[in-house]
Amino acid sequence: MFLETRHIEKNFGDYRALDDINIGVREGTIFGLLGPNGAGKTTLIRLINRILRPDHGEILLNGRTMQDDDVRQIGYLPEERGLYKKMRVGEQAVYLARLKGLSRLEAESRLIKWFEKLGIESWWKRPVEELSKGMQQKVQFIVTILHNPSLLIFDEPFSGFDPVNATLLKNEILALRDKGATVIFSTHNMASVEEICDDIALINHSRVVLSGGVGEIRHSFSKNLFEVVTQPSETQLVLPDEFKVLSHKSNTDSELTVVTLPNGATANDLIALLLNQRQILSINEKLPSMNDIFVEAVKEGGEQ
Repeated sequence: MFLETRHIEKNFGDYRALDDINIGVREGTIFGLLGPNGAGKTTLIRLINRILRPDHGEILLNGRTMQDDDVRQIGYLPEERGLYKKMRVGEQAVYLARLKGLSRLEAESRLIKWFEKLGIESWWKRPVEELSKGMQQKVQFIVTILHNPSLLIFDEPFSGFDPVNATLLKNEILALRDKGATVIFSTHNMASVEEICDDIALINHSRVVLSGGVGEIRHSFSKNLFEVVTQPSETQLVLPDEFKVLSHKSNTDSELTVVTLPNGATANDLIALLLNQRQILSINEKLPSMNDIFVEAVKEGGEQ
């Protein structure tokens, strides 16, 4: 594993913010760190960034205990943004880049390329306070990735973006992963999780309640629900009682039937029942969304 946390605990007085947290982030992947507000996500991110220290457990980077100097390999975009409002955009970006170890010349060269890429080059000499929230986030995103860190941590990176700019940023994050960066991505937007995350961990009440690959988790929460599209027919569709038809819609071109299969039954069993009644155009398992899984897992955790 590129990054591991082993039995991490963190307390603030009598309050336990993190309790026996064990996660593993594979190199070159996007790892979704999920959970409701107050679950402990930000505390864990601050521990990885060496802003806080765990009370128990350890964090490993490339198989060894993480050290303070390792933060040079990290690019961190926190949820709470913090640009100096009165400074000019370019001046501030260069200043922040130099804090990451870049020379002025290298910082300016890289910044100009990124400003042009994200369409904000005309704002170089403008004060930060004149930028919209989305524009400021673009600046901070650039500064976060400018020193080519091997580990990127984004906390709600799409907050404040319109759909066009959110897609632009999403594509840049995917490109960074494809170039070898490892990404920890914290968000409440479950659609984004499905689109870009390889693996996730869901924290609730200070503990990891769900973890694994996104596809694997969606299949594990499967309700054995299938959508079948068939050629329309004048005869009524007949299925055994144990095959529960949840909905049936028809038009001049096709019929859409949603069926829950009984335990042990497969799509092949459903196909066999339909073949003598309809011409099948398509059949697909309808997996639960990550949003549905998030709600179910958090609800179950709250009832324990």
